Amino acid sequence: MLKDIYKDAETRMKGAVQALEEDLSGIRTGRASPALVERLQVEYYGTPTPLVQLATINVPEPRQLLIRPFDASSLRAIERAIQTSDLGLNPNNDGKAIRLNLPPLTEERRRDLVRVVNARLEEARVAVRNVRRDVIKEMKEYEQEKLLSEDDRERGEEELQKITDKYIGEVNNVGERKEREILEV
Repeated sequence: MLKDIYKDAETRMKGAVQALEEDLSGIRTGRASPALVERLQVEYYGTPTPLVQLATINVPEPRQLLIRPFDASSLRAIERAIQTSDLGLNPNNDGKAIRLNLPPLTEERRRDLVRVVNARLEEARVAVRNVRRDVIKEMKEYEQEKLLSEDDRERGEEELQKITDKYIGEVNNVGERKEREILEV
């Protein structure tokens, strides 16, 4: 029974780390990355649609993104979505594709991005701790239903703490990598 509980906790904690990695991939560094705009919501025939479903996104140069829509009529909507987003980028529309030139990041902007990354890291740590809290609560309920002994629950909590520490460490590693990437000139 405890093995199932650990497996469930690990799956949920791993999900928190993966969500963090996906979230951080959208934070701009000095290089162009399709992940920067993939999840951008575009108003397409009245429906918010992720940009990745409407166009191909390429990186022809290290500081440039090329967005080619599958449907030429969506070009204006894509351009509008980029302009209204918080990316701070100005799209260049040539009638067939959109080019996004990424300016080099200033030192002040880099520090702001590091602050944003740290806030997201703390959210991920809280998510991992919430999983631990929920699982401990679940173990206490099992103990009251006489499905677990008190000793098993205590051993389970110790093992759960080790799992939690492992995933908090992973969150920290992801954060350190992203921070280095942002501060890299």
